[in-house]
Amino acid sequence: MKTPLVPISIISIYKNKLGDRLPLPARMAQCTPDTETAIFKIAVDLAKKGGKLVLSDLFRSYDMQAQSHSDFVSKKKKAFSPPPGGSFHEAGRGFDLDLSSIKIPLTDFWKLAAKYNVVPIISEPKPGKSEAWHFDCRGSHQLVYDYYVSKTGNNFPAYKAAAASAILSVGIQVDDFGSNQKQAALQSCLIRLGKKIGNIDGSIGRNTHNALDELGIPFDLNNIEGMLIQAENLVQQKFPAEFVIAGV
Repeated sequence: MKTPLVPISIISIYKNKLGDRLPLPARMAQCTPDTETAIFKIAVDLAKKGGKLVLSDLFRSYDMQAQSHSDFVSKKKKAFSPPPGGSFHEAGRGFDLDLSSIKIPLTDFWKLAAKYNVVPIISEPKPGKSEAWHFDCRGSHQLVYDYYVSKTGNNFPAYKAAAASAILSVGIQVDDFGSNQKQAALQSCLIRLGKKIGNIDGSIGRNTHNALDELGIPFDLNNIEGMLIQAENLVQQKFPAEFVIAGV
């Protein structure tokens, strides 16, 4: 099973003609179940401190990410935005917030967010720093990040590898893998299941074969889809919060 994207209703920076805040537009208002849970828990805790969690961005489609990157390249947008395949926004796991609405020091917000495994994209809590507003709920893809930080994988920077893994998990293409999207998604699953298979590169080799054998998944290059489904089912068993929709 692919990680689902679910609609979320959350207040945004956007306003109507009367100046009232509106919910985040539907095209952006999608996220994974665990991200939805984290967002709402953060919002509740923040409200107790007199602040509000107000978002400016959440999900981006492939085309939306491409446009964001184009705007950055053309300098229409100042903040860095990678090309498609490198942002947690594309997996419904990255969100941007209005820092002026939280009403607590950014350092304190970092601590609050960390309770729900939500992490900043920058290295120190400086409100004036670019991307100080961006946070990720990486879920099991933190394991991919750590895997690449340890140099067990080395074909991407750690952040890009984790973002690509997250994007593949919701069934959205990552251009780096060309026609081998399912193969790369399979490798992402294996790493999150604790296997060392080298790089996420879409090339099925001996390490991937061995990892599948260890998990009891029959190896069949003529049935990549079948191997992927079995690996995704194991990921779902290991990380149920990423698949359970609130209220279901």
